[in-house]
Amino acid sequence: MVSKYRDILEPQNEMRQPHCYESLKESGNESGDMTSTNLESTTATSSPLPPATMEDSSSVASVQRRNSDSAEESTSAIGSNVAVAVSVGPQCVSAGPDAISEVLSTLSLEVNKSQDARNDGASELDTKTVPPVPTAKNVNVKDILRSLVNMPADGVTVDPAFLPPTCLGTLSDLSAEQPVQFRSFDRSVIVATKKPTISPSVPTNVPTNAVSVVSSVDSNQASDLVGASPGSGSSNAKLPAVPVVSSVPEDSASNMSITERLEHALEKAAPLLREIFVDFAPFLSRTLLGSHGQELLIEGTSLVCMKSSSSVVELVMLLCSQEWQNSIQKNAGLAFIELVNEGRLLSQTMKDHLVRVANEAEFILSRQRAEDIHRHAEFESLCAQYSADKREEEKMCDHLIRAAKYRDHVTATQLIQKIINILTDKHGAWGNSAPSRPREFWRLDYWEDDLRRRRRFVRNPLGSTHPEATLKTAVEHASDEDILAKGKQSIKSQALGNQNSESEITLDGDDDTLSSVEEKDLENLTGPVSLSTPAQLVAPSVVVKGTLSITSSELYFEVDEEEPNFKKIDPKILAYTEGLHGKWLFTEIRSIFSRRYLLQNTALEIFMANRVAVMFNFPDPATVKKVVNCLPRVGIGTSFGLPQTRRISLANPRQIFKASSMTQRWQHREISNFEYLMFLNTVAGRTYNDLNQYPVFPWVLTNYESEELDLTLPSNFRDLSKPIGALNPKRAAFFAERYESWEDDQVPKFHYGTHYSTASFVLAWLLRMEPFTTYFLNLQGGKFDHADRTFSSVSRAWRNSQRDTSDIKELIPEFYYLPEMFVNFNNYNFGVMDDGTVVSDVELPPWAKSSEEFVRINRLALESEFVSCQLHQWIDLIFGYKQQGPEAVRALNVFYYLTYEGAVNLSSITDPVLREAVEAQIRSFGQTPSQLLIEPHPPRSSAMQVYLLLQSPLMFTDQAQQDVIMVLKFPSNSPVTHVAANTQPGLATPAVITVTANRLFAVNKWHNLPAHQGAVQDQPYQLPVEIDPLIASNIGMHRRQITDLLDQSIQVHSQCFVITSDNRYILVCGFWDKSFRVYSTDTGKLIQVVFGHWDVVTCLARSESYIGGNCYILSGSRDATLLLWYWNGKNNGIGDNPGSEMTTPRVILTGHDYEITCATVCAELGLVISGSKEGPCLIHSMNGDLLRTLEGPENCLKPKLIQASREGHCVIYYENGVFCIFSVNGKLQATMETDDNIRAMQLSRDGQYLLTGGDNGVVMVWQVCDLKQLFAYPGCDAGIRSMALSYDQRCIMTGMASGSIVLFYNDFNRWHHEYQTRY
Repeated sequence: MVSKYRDILEPQNEMRQPHCYESLKESGNESGDMTSTNLESTTATSSPLPPATMEDSSSVASVQRRNSDSAEESTSAIGSNVAVAVSVGPQCVSAGPDAISEVLSTLSLEVNKSQDARNDGASELDTKTVPPVPTAKNVNVKDILRSLVNMPADGVTVDPAFLPPTCLGTLSDLSAEQPVQFRSFDRSVIVATKKPTISPSVPTNVPTNAVSVVSSVDSNQASDLVGASPGSGSSNAKLPAVPVVSSVPEDSASNMSITERLEHALEKAAPLLREIFVDFAPFLSRTLLGSHGQELLIEGTSLVCMKSSSSVVELVMLLCSQEWQNSIQKNAGLAFIELVNEGRLLSQTMKDHLVRVANEAEFILSRQRAEDIHRHAEFESLCAQYSADKREEEKMCDHLIRAAKYRDHVTATQLIQKIINILTDKHGAWGNSAPSRPREFWRLDYWEDDLRRRRRFVRNPLGSTHPEATLKTAVEHASDEDILAKGKQSIKSQALGNQNSESEITLDGDDDTLSSVEEKDLENLTGPVSLSTPAQLVAPSVVVKGTLSITSSELYFEVDEEEPNFKKIDPKILAYTEGLHGKWLFTEIRSIFSRRYLLQNTALEIFMANRVAVMFNFPDPATVKKVVNCLPRVGIGTSFGLPQTRRISLANPRQIFKASSMTQRWQHREISNFEYLMFLNTVAGRTYNDLNQYPVFPWVLTNYESEELDLTLPSNFRDLSKPIGALNPKRAAFFAERYESWEDDQVPKFHYGTHYSTASFVLAWLLRMEPFTTYFLNLQGGKFDHADRTFSSVSRAWRNSQRDTSDIKELIPEFYYLPEMFVNFNNYNFGVMDDGTVVSDVELPPWAKSSEEFVRINRLALESEFVSCQLHQWIDLIFGYKQQGPEAVRALNVFYYLTYEGAVNLSSITDPVLREAVEAQIRSFGQTPSQLLIEPHPPRSSAMQVYLLLQSPLMFTDQAQQDVIMVLKFPSNSPVTHVAANTQPGLATPAVITVTANRLFAVNKWHNLPAHQGAVQDQPYQLPVEIDPLIASNIGMHRRQITDLLDQSIQVHSQCFVITSDNRYILVCGFWDKSFRVYSTDTGKLIQVVFGHWDVVTCLARSESYIGGNCYILSGSRDATLLLWYWNGKNNGIGDNPGSEMTTPRVILTGHDYEITCATVCAELGLVISGSKEGPCLIHSMNGDLLRTLEGPENCLKPKLIQASREGHCVIYYENGVFCIFSVNGKLQATMETDDNIRAMQLSRDGQYLLTGGDNGVVMVWQVCDLKQLFAYPGCDAGIRSMALSYDQRCIMTGMASGSIVLFYNDFNRWHHEYQTRY
């Protein structure tokens, strides 16, 4: 039975928080708060004790709170006695305080609970449900008791749901036993329905007869307690609202008897009380005793009566009796101790719960605060980052704008200088040829040809004889007074010589490599910068820090002039350094190579259309990748047979070498040894921009002593299978012994402490040319080296490289193409050697009469069969599998460890001093090229094999085979004044195009030359040229005739016509309207008319064509100027937009005084060579600078024909029958007189052979180097007017004065010295 109420007293998991209500004070009564406490009359769950007395219950409940100190306060409240007064109408009824308080507390519980049950129904929060007692009308005892357990602490407003509806007694101290007054109150208390919100709802409409409970002890205290409470408690949404008690009207209430009033008041509570009495009957019967100890409630008799009775009077009487009061006082102690303990437990649990909730709340709040702080910090950092980025952007914009201004300033200065040069030149408008002109200095230009040879010299406004260096050297090495006097004299003469060129010295950069200025070059506004990164410009002898910026169409580099190291650099060095404030258009970029700098793969070399290369070093390989991805997709160019992709640009040397077709082409002898070595150097990272990684070439000859050099003797050639240090057996033994006896844990073993290529060696070789002279003086501290150590003799240099243990130098490419490197043309004073020899030009071997001859013979030796057979072994040593590892040890080819790739990772060295030391070591020790092969390099095929494959019979068969292949006669008898043979294999329509003097042209189809007889017998013999069907059949002649009238004074000759490389267009000059015109060879229609000259155009020339058919067209006129035009192969016309009305030339060339009679243009060398009627021939750069005047021998004044080869030979035929050969730099090399009136001449592709034909009708073959006649073909029956060579150079075509063309067999190899001696 007791278990029915047990779980009510146990602490609940979910504590309910009662709503707070603020009672309204009643006007007219004492200002006490309407507070009420629910008292429980149940026993403790554990022991069968009598129900606790109501006064004790009320005292406990009133002090029970939900904070930590509730337990202590509740114990202090146990002993207090509480008196309850009930107001029962207007009469003063005095009854025992015990009975009244008992009744009232029970009544209040009953009324409230029954309403709870009505509102809440069956939904209970606890899982355990108590079945409702039938008589109690669904009253749930559990909820009544739980509401008591969850009572708020004192000082917290009591939930109005638990207020007794009718009457509340006044609590009083029992010991005081003060008389109790009852007043008449109306029982209708209207309470607002509770809503599940936290806002307190206020009971309204409190009438005058409302219930008031005032503590008789201290009514003020009570009001204080309640006053402090609003807002401090929270509401429990689940507690039911107090029912509105059906109010008794005032008039009827006064007529009711006490019994009726009791019945009315207790009708709801009585059934519950009765049930409690029945449930606790055994307990009550033992404890409820009369004054004499008799049992007052006999189980089974009086309880049954009470249960069955419907009257409440006996219940009231029982509860008001003295015995009941005594029994409660006597037996309630134990129960209340349990209750108090229960309260303590609950309060402790509640405290823990509150602390936990508070901690959680604090944690959540602190987390939110932390998040707020974090977000704030993030926002701040974003703001800071944004402003920093903006600042950086502004800085970059400012930087770029200033850089652009600076560049414009430099460009303007260069253009002004260029105009001044043109005007003040000897051949300029203001020029004079008087001896008073200041002395001219020259320097090597950065222009490279297709084989990467730099052979062009340009004027050097910064040039001098370096007298200060001479003086320094003299002071240091000799006390001779005459040397000092010489030094002073040279300084004096220098000052005089430089008076006129002071303005030139301030120039920054070279006027020659300036891109031709066009409208598109001036469009600087190309959009935002897509990438900007710190970078170093790597130039010969100097590395400067700056910023590389890339837009969508341009590349910029700006040097950081504030950098301390930059300020230390010699201004003379900077004056020779290109690109300090560089700008390059994407359209000018031709190839991009990955490069190493100081053995780290962090550099790029970019090759431009103007044939210069620029090299940048970046902070790390990742930046290199970013830069390549922002640059155009050009790969490493088109010459190595690789796709033009960015992946190729980023590929390592070994990958490029493997993927390229150059090795096969070299093996099949399609390319020369020189070209192949240049390819290997380029791919392996060797560059002109870094003197520490200069291209390496081998010594090939050993004989520098004899008068004659026989290139058929093996003894004259070096053994290329050994490194230079191992050629001399004694020295090889010394190096091998050093390697074996080396004992150093820090430094790995090596044979050579020096290298075959370092910056100082390169500068020593090139000492006589600017800008290398200035670089050398910078390296040597502003003075020339001692005369005995200066490179002054080729044979001495070779001897030293064989004997000296500290000299294992290999050569540089210039030894094979640049004769000027051996000549002291700037007149530097290098001093006197110990034996009295004055050092000036390099002493050449006796077998070379001039530097040109030395270079030519050296090159012949390089291309000789002996070298071809062994060159792969030298490649193994320098670029291949003998470069490193055990094979290198075996081959005596191990160098100091810091010369090899991968020997050191500079980025891992954090100490700046140590890093600088390592960098200096790498610089001074030289750098081994990247390793391209890890297996032996394949050898070159022999010449015999190759020529058998080509089935070329002329070397091996008797010359009985006729030299003339065929004669093709055209119906028109007009002389054939122009022949063009565009027969290269890739063409859609290979053809030989002929033009006659009456301007009738023919497109004759080309079939390749037949193989030699006996190769394939069953094939029908086909002639190489098939006549144009339109000419042969005489129909459609209008499609082959140029009808537009020429100027009457023009005599039609070979240079009046130019055929484009695809045979589709013919350009004709000589028209009366001062134009030249473009016609279609297919239809004969006029395509374009080009104006530009002030007089009749007298000659045309075309440069060699590149991929896409682009080329340069040169026009010369009677106005004494030449115009250089650009032929656009894509749009098939002159100019970038041939359809437009106005076309502008790329450049105007001046300097001639008379009508231009002949001209040629070589795009590979970047040169235009032209001759005028009465004056000398001039060499211009394609940028418009007049470089040289070609002064022929006496009486050679009227040039008629000019030809130039890619090898730098320029052949001029003068009207008086004299041939002159000039070098590309204007030096006369050979002359020869002929009795024939030469009308046509042609140079072989390699520039070694010259073909001529004239009025005698004889084709002659000459050797260019000395103009020695090699061969004369059989004479023809008419004079030769024009000449062409087929693409494979095996067929010579001549246009005859009789209106026919004659084809001759040709093989230049038959005159090659080797084939003449061998086969």
